[in-house]
Amino acid sequence: MKKYAALALALATTSVAYAQDSGGFRLGVKAGATYSNVSGDNVTQLTGTGYSSELGDYKFGYNAGISASIPVSADGFFSFAPELLYNRKGYEITSTQKNVTGNIAKVETEQQRVLHYLDVPLLAKINAGGLFFELGPQVSFLFGSKVKQQTTTKYTDGTKDKTEDNSGFRDYTGATRDEADKSDLSQFDLSGVAGVGYQTEGGLSLGLRYARGFNSLIDTKDADNEPKAFNNAFTLQVGYLLPFGK
Repeated sequence: MKKYAALALALATTSVAYAQDSGGFRLGVKAGATYSNVSGDNVTQLTGTGYSSELGDYKFGYNAGISASIPVSADGFFSFAPELLYNRKGYEITSTQKNVTGNIAKVETEQQRVLHYLDVPLLAKINAGGLFFELGPQVSFLFGSKVKQQTTTKYTDGTKDKTEDNSGFRDYTGATRDEADKSDLSQFDLSGVAGVGYQTEGGLSLGLRYARGFNSLIDTKDADNEPKAFNNAFTLQVGYLLPFGK
């Protein structure tokens, strides 16, 4: 009888230890790439003409921050995964003029507007043998905006000149803004997030997610018939979660 009791105690101890490893509270870090743009019925009021919202014309950025995993079920199958991330989103417009005049063969122009966000995803997470799925809302705070423009002139003799102009931005109202100004944009965004990935027992993870904004970027100061332009962002992240609570 004592042998069976000892065996049961050993199995129970092992089970509790495994549950803490796989399903206990974890805290860690994340970093990765962001691929974003803006879209909507009135998006050109924000970006200007010549803008493309096709998938291949998204803008590259990056993200980094802290993450947590809080178990909802004892085995870690269900968990709550809040995060705090810096995310560099935005959009870009590229244009090319060929055979411009004289000895100029081509002029390529690239304009970017970088939107600096603090993202707070509040995600429900399902962990299935390493594979995980996540879904939930994300609250975002826009704390800065930057406009960059680069013009490359290529000449018929094979040489080229490159210039950068970060001096200002003309927003959808027609007013000229300082390059870091964001007064034409909504300060807060609410998004829906869905993602999939894989996490090892040691806590190393790779995940891909998509976030779609629900709040229009164009701030019309509560005017009727608000113009619609929304954030879209794909993120590919590498993360590491350190287990706690043993």
